[in-house]
Amino acid sequence: MSSGIPLRKRLLVRLMITSVLIALCSVAATAWLAVQTTTRAIQEEQGQVLADDTDILRQLSGYAATHPSWAGVQYTVRRLSAATGRRIALTTADRTPIADSAKSRTALPPGAAATVDPLHTDTYSEPGAQLSGVDPRAVGPYRLTPPERARLSKLAVIRQKCAARYGVDTTITWMPSGRPVLAGANGILPNSTVPEACADGELNTLTQTEEKALVGLTSLAEACLRRKDVALPAKGFISLEFSSLAPQPQFALGRESPGGHPTAMEAKENECLAEARREQLDPDVAPVAELFLGTGDSALPHFDMSNANKAKIVGVTGLVLALTVAVTALVATRLVRPLRALTQAAQQPLEQHARVPVTTRDETGILALAFNELTERRERMEAQRKAMVSDIAHELRTPLTNIRGWLEVTRDGIVDPDTELLASLHEEAVLLQRVIDDLQDLAAADAGTLALHREAVRADELLEQVVAAHRVGAEAAGIGLRTRTDGTSAPTGSGTAWIDADPVRMRQALGNLVSNAIRHTPDGGTITLSARKEEDQVVLEVADTGSGISAEDLPSVFDRFWRAEKSRSRRTGGSGLGLSIVRQLVAAHGGTVAVASELGAGSVFTLRLPATDPPVDADELR
Repeated sequence: MSSGIPLRKRLLVRLMITSVLIALCSVAATAWLAVQTTTRAIQEEQGQVLADDTDILRQLSGYAATHPSWAGVQYTVRRLSAATGRRIALTTADRTPIADSAKSRTALPPGAAATVDPLHTDTYSEPGAQLSGVDPRAVGPYRLTPPERARLSKLAVIRQKCAARYGVDTTITWMPSGRPVLAGANGILPNSTVPEACADGELNTLTQTEEKALVGLTSLAEACLRRKDVALPAKGFISLEFSSLAPQPQFALGRESPGGHPTAMEAKENECLAEARREQLDPDVAPVAELFLGTGDSALPHFDMSNANKAKIVGVTGLVLALTVAVTALVATRLVRPLRALTQAAQQPLEQHARVPVTTRDETGILALAFNELTERRERMEAQRKAMVSDIAHELRTPLTNIRGWLEVTRDGIVDPDTELLASLHEEAVLLQRVIDDLQDLAAADAGTLALHREAVRADELLEQVVAAHRVGAEAAGIGLRTRTDGTSAPTGSGTAWIDADPVRMRQALGNLVSNAIRHTPDGGTITLSARKEEDQVVLEVADTGSGISAEDLPSVFDRFWRAEKSRSRRTGGSGLGLSIVRQLVAAHGGTVAVASELGAGSVFTLRLPATDPPVDADELR
């Protein structure tokens, strides 16, 4: 069979295209993620290595700044190597080993990673070196003696307490030389911010050690100036500026050009000052050393997308695509085969009621099973529709035939239009009207437009009204009609059964049951209407002592146009719609109806409806 579906719209093609797109996206995303992850890992590793190298250089520079030689540095080298996982080696300028974390005679890398010189330190590797390039931990002759430290410490505490009394919070910071300084939130506390009452000048006064070192620095600077043929400035032209990093010697008087730049004279003075500082600190720091990191000529790892790697990626991508297409084709074929069977069955003429075989237990199999069940229901509904049309035609044809026949013989003058004839015609018209009304009620119930006017209704009063309406007909048939209510004797007692219902529709439903019972109960029989309350429900029962219903007929009792007596005898009357209307009316009220019967022993129809609270004015209504 030609499906007529364009190739691009077929399920198999769309499944394959979807799978290929998913596979492509998966491969591309995986490749991108792998490259990004690898690149990020390499970058992080390189950044960590750079941070480790900087820390190694900083710590070794600090060791050189605080020791006059490299003796004893082997322990520090091994500790740093264990912490960073790097090989660390120190040598002199001619590669004479000083300390090495590797085994003896291990080859060094081709080039040194850095030069360890505390007097020429990179500003970025050691913060605080500033423009002079001197490691701030190299203090040399400026290191205070223990008595000087103790005295300055007491003075710092006194000044800190004094500043606190004037609302200035400070902390004590110790310089590498051992001098304490007061620091605020923004760093070293300038003298201008110290309360006047606290500025006694004792804390910032130079100690004997510092004065001696400053005199030596001045002598070295003056010697440098003489060599450069620069006029010597006034005595004491060098002062100390205290910071948390190191004492920073500064010129007391500076000469700048009108544009704000240092003059040639001041530049030579700064050069001599830096030269003098290095000359003064040189005996107290370790000699210059070369720092080697790593092993041999190894390089940092890096990502290389070579042709071989590209070929591998392309090959894996092609393999994934091929497997995806193959699996998709196999799965799609298995999915499409039952769907095609369903399509063919659905395209068959309706009167054939075609079915499909159920070959799987997956969603497709469930769909096929549902299709077969739908076909069976459609077949049953078609049979019911045909039977219903036949029954409706019969029910309408019988009274219409009688009416037409009597009218024709009356027109021809065969029969006189007397009172008895008119009564017969009226009875047939009433029967015809009842059938039409019943059909109208069922149509409204099926469409969900059945109008209900609910109110609180007492169950015992409802039964009394139904009995009163059918008492004459029951007595004429020689049948006893009575009611029985449980827990409803007190007008407003807690046991009174109340339902929220449309009283007219409920009388119609109970009336249909009573009328049906009267037709099937012999002379001398009894029909009993009862009501009782069970938890949150009200149970209404219509029991008779009639002919009963056989067990095989019970499931069809509420079907439309069903009769226990198949002969359609006018003796039993009825349109066959009464019980169907009862079921629809009870369902519209949110209840259920059931029947229990034994052939020859009578029937019991049970209505269960939601109970409701009595109205506030129940006493007055009663």
